[in-house]
Amino acid sequence: MKQESSEPIQVIIADDHVLYRAGVKTALSAKKDIKVIAEADNGMHLLHLLKTVTADVILLDIQMPIMDGIAALPEIKKISPNTKIIMLTMMDDHSMINKLMEIGANSYLSKTSDSEIIYEAIKTCYEQEYYFNSLTNKAMLTNLKQRNAAPPQQLMQQEVLLNDKETTILRLMCEEKSTKEIADLVELSPRTVEAIRDKLKVKTGAKSTAGLIMYAVKNKIIDDL
Repeated sequence: MKQESSEPIQVIIADDHVLYRAGVKTALSAKKDIKVIAEADNGMHLLHLLKTVTADVILLDIQMPIMDGIAALPEIKKISPNTKIIMLTMMDDHSMINKLMEIGANSYLSKTSDSEIIYEAIKTCYEQEYYFNSLTNKAMLTNLKQRNAAPPQQLMQQEVLLNDKETTILRLMCEEKSTKEIADLVELSPRTVEAIRDKLKVKTGAKSTAGLIMYAVKNKIIDDL
């Protein structure tokens, strides 16, 4: 759900480097529609914060002491399932990107990204759930190629029968349509669209919308990302 335009997007920065946090916070402070409401220097600190503070988006560093971003990610999703999480890293690891997006990350940014990219990612994740970039797209395509190279029996075991309505909704999700836009196009209520989306996750074994998109690409439900 989107907030009223008068309310800024509430952001938490979780990173153990004080200067990096300060730099991002300063850059985002120039944006009237973003408000950094808290900072954390490790995953454990962040989880304690989330007991008293609600964030729309969290910028989460992968490498932190005590509890890193990879360990913190599923715990954040348990506490605050609607919070969007953007992973920050210095590493370009395709298998890691896929793993993180399948367990709940909404985007994956290099820590060398400039402030406008970070701003765009926050806005896009908040409004459309996911922010795809060259890192995420390459990772998903690499994953697709590896799966297509699997033995035929293994691919057959993963086949799922989707009805026309489910296929249409999955295609529209891949086009980054919002739940309301999809509901209008297929003439269903937003709640019914959400129910079908959840059913698609169960059918395909996907843990997130990113997982559903990967499934759609792999099974040629859409031709490209």
